[in-house]
Amino acid sequence: MRKWQHGFTLVEIAVVLVIIGLLLGGVLKGQELINGAKVKSVMNDFRNTSTYAFGYQDRFRSMPGDDANAATRLSGAAAASTGGTVGNGRLEGKWNSTTATDESVLFWQHVRLANFASGDGRNPGAVGVSIQDWLPRNAVGGRLGVTGTSPITGWNGSFFVCQDKLLGSYARQIDIALDDGQPDSGSVRLLADGASNGAAITAANLNDSDPYTVCASY
Repeated sequence: MRKWQHGFTLVEIAVVLVIIGLLLGGVLKGQELINGAKVKSVMNDFRNTSTYAFGYQDRFRSMPGDDANAATRLSGAAAASTGGTVGNGRLEGKWNSTTATDESVLFWQHVRLANFASGDGRNPGAVGVSIQDWLPRNAVGGRLGVTGTSPITGWNGSFFVCQDKLLGSYARQIDIALDDGQPDSGSVRLLADGASNGAAITAANLNDSDPYTVCASY
């Protein structure tokens, strides 16, 4: 008796390959959309943070965080006691500081209490407040911070907004959309991931899969 061996026909194999291709295409497209949404969120964080600073200055004629009269203007506001000289018109302290009494940290309390930004308006140094949870984060879980001290020597600006843990592929898109597409020139520049300050990353050293700190000057 003949033994028949059953297998897939060419048509069936072709159908399976088409289905696999559609699934892979859907996954890749979905990931592309997710990445695009993260980049847009990060760019909005840059724009919104600068808006908070300018809005506060317009209303109170002082820089949030550096405002010597914040406690009398805003109920519960704390005055900075480290990281700079209060009331000198400069937002001092590192952009990624975790010291609750630094001007660059209290920037966030002041803009929140003034209703420019949403978030916890309590004193970051109060009992029961976790400074790491209190500080704002970006779409990829990195820090979002602001400072009046240039993170890159010789870079001019009234203040600087920085975000870390951003992949090089994200950084490229952000720099192209907001500036000149060059990581070491213009109003958007890149630093080593998590760095408070340092030399700007050059185009030759920018890798899409590595994380970086992206800063914008205003």
